[in-house]
Amino acid sequence: MAENDWKSRLGVVYSTNPDFQYTTDGPQEEETLPPAKQRLVVGIDRRNRGGKQVTLVSGFVGSQEDLKELGRTLKTRLGVGGGAKDGEITVQGDFRDKVVAILKELGYNAKRGN
Repeated sequence: MAENDWKSRLGVVYSTNPDFQYTTDGPQEEETLPPAKQRLVVGIDRRNRGGKQVTLVSGFVGSQEDLKELGRTLKTRLGVGGGAKDGEITVQGDFRDKVVAILKELGYNAKRGN
């Protein structure tokens, strides 16, 4: 079924070569910077969350797997829930000072925002 995905080939000119194989370039993963070169900002967010507070860690540059691993580490060290996607980590509750301390302990360049 994946070979017959015509929607991804819209706008491609027809080829008469019988051996032609159409290939797509997959999304490029960013290379994860070392922790010392990361500039993370830890803030608090209340928007669109029903009045609940979440600690938001933004500014992560790297692959999605490394982001999820860092989010998992923060959540287990704090004993709370949250998530990690789109270059941001959300941790349920107001844990700005604790998150900054944990990130600095792990070697990240983190600062407290708002």
